[in-house]
Amino acid sequence: MPNIAYAIGVLGAGLGIGMAAFGCASAMARQPEVKGNLFTIFILASAFVEALALIGFVVAIIVK
Repeated sequence: MPNIAYAIGVLGAGLGIGMAAFGCASAMARQPEVKGNLFTIFILASAFVEALALIGFVVAIIVK
């Protein structure tokens, strides 16, 4: 059962990073001059989403 919980957490993290990457790519296509700022925001958003996935992994191990 904890494996299913972790799988759902990873699925959410994957969707979150995918949506952030799509938004960043769309914004860069519209305004290429803000590339540096968008990349920084994308990296921060990816780090936060991955942190949530790692928390889900730790919780799945603890519950097991």
